[in-house]
Amino acid sequence: MRVLQVSAEIFPLLKTGGLADVTGALPAALASAGCEVRVLLPGFPAIRAGLQGEQAVGRFTLPWGETVGVLAGTLPAVGGAADQPVRAYVLDAPGLYDRAGNPYEDAQRRPYADNHRRFAALGWAAERLAHGLDPAWAPHLVHGHDWHAGLAPACLKLSAGKPVPCIHTVHNLAYQGVFPAETFGELGLPASAFQVEGLEFYGQLSFMKAGLYYADRITTVSVTYSHEIQTPEQGFGLDGLLRTRRGDLCGILNAVDTAIWNPATDVHIPRHYSAEHLAGKSHCKAALQQEAGLAVSKQAPLFTVVSRLTEQKGLNLVLAGIDTVVEGGGQLLVLGSGDHELESAFAHAAQRHAGSVALRVGYDEPLAHRIFAGSDITLVPSRFEPCGLTQMYGLLYGSLPLVRAVGGLADTVVDADLATLEDGTATGIVFANFSEAHYRHAVRRALALYRQPRTWSRVRQTGMHQDFGWTRSARQYHALYQSVLTDFARAHP
Repeated sequence: MRVLQVSAEIFPLLKTGGLADVTGALPAALASAGCEVRVLLPGFPAIRAGLQGEQAVGRFTLPWGETVGVLAGTLPAVGGAADQPVRAYVLDAPGLYDRAGNPYEDAQRRPYADNHRRFAALGWAAERLAHGLDPAWAPHLVHGHDWHAGLAPACLKLSAGKPVPCIHTVHNLAYQGVFPAETFGELGLPASAFQVEGLEFYGQLSFMKAGLYYADRITTVSVTYSHEIQTPEQGFGLDGLLRTRRGDLCGILNAVDTAIWNPATDVHIPRHYSAEHLAGKSHCKAALQQEAGLAVSKQAPLFTVVSRLTEQKGLNLVLAGIDTVVEGGGQLLVLGSGDHELESAFAHAAQRHAGSVALRVGYDEPLAHRIFAGSDITLVPSRFEPCGLTQMYGLLYGSLPLVRAVGGLADTVVDADLATLEDGTATGIVFANFSEAHYRHAVRRALALYRQPRTWSRVRQTGMHQDFGWTRSARQYHALYQSVLTDFARAHP
């Protein structure tokens, strides 16, 4: 079956978070499951620079009068699939995408005022490709990711042409692509779409809601998260719609590209190692401590954070627990950027605890690999977490995750309690309540476990043997696609 994947980012060309890792790895995984996948992306400079053998497919005019082109070509293969470059369509629209800053914000971190146009263009490009813009290839199904692709299902359902089914995947419901009501007229959709049963969202319009309302099926990136978003606490105003559509909603756990994330072959780490041969991890730890300006000490458990510095990630708990880490003989290294107050608070902590706490602002992919390889504990105490990939990276690299039991964290980490330590299933430290007291207690548990080398080694080895590869998830997507196409064929004979 032919599948068009629609997203704003793709690894290794453009990444602001885990979305890019998933959309970069999924095409090859789906190909192994029997799908022919092509990706549709905005023409951001990094993506245009990576597009090889580009050819013009066609041009079309957007609802507000701007004419854009669609280019076809290939993108570099991800991981070890060197013989499988990704076939791609890229929007040729420099006026929309060729800008300073990140894909969504300017250099001052202000969302671009025309983001509704920039990502409406992506939705309309998906519709045009589904309806024959490229005479050589048309998808049987469109699969969009997050709010950036949310308008694609609306464009497909509300335009003329042969019906084409679509799936919408929620990577993070907190980011919804909400815009003022007056922008609706620029989207090219019928007036009837601006209502509660459509795009209208508390007097504004929501691209995420468009995806949730008009898609034939909805997926989330973990099973637990698919249930959580149906509650007022984590539904962000869309829980009622999601409860209404619960029969069309399922969770498929994200996975890890083990051709990239594998300590036995990782090109970014100073020494390779595996669950059976762990000597290289001690070397990676010492090298990381030295690189970060921390005291080089095998005895000091090294806690690390690799994350966007946002309130969602529970980093206020990490700040509140720094004294517990340091007083327990541990160290903390944080890599990330985001909220200025959080950046400043971690910078102050690094000054206050020189040699024990360090901060690296920004995102550095090779450094992230070295952090997982050199750390002992990966901290992910999120307020909510749709899936999370860092805890999976931590497990595979022998860095025990310390996580809160939400979303994909609950689905991937087994708490080290008396029962799981006895039966050999423990893989990390899990706490339930989002509070400083419960987080500090979890940190103390991690410190105590580290002081029991044999038990620590056994838990670490169990984590490193977990299978987080894409095979299982790709088969689940393939089965979902088949189900959607079968139901769609019955409804549209």
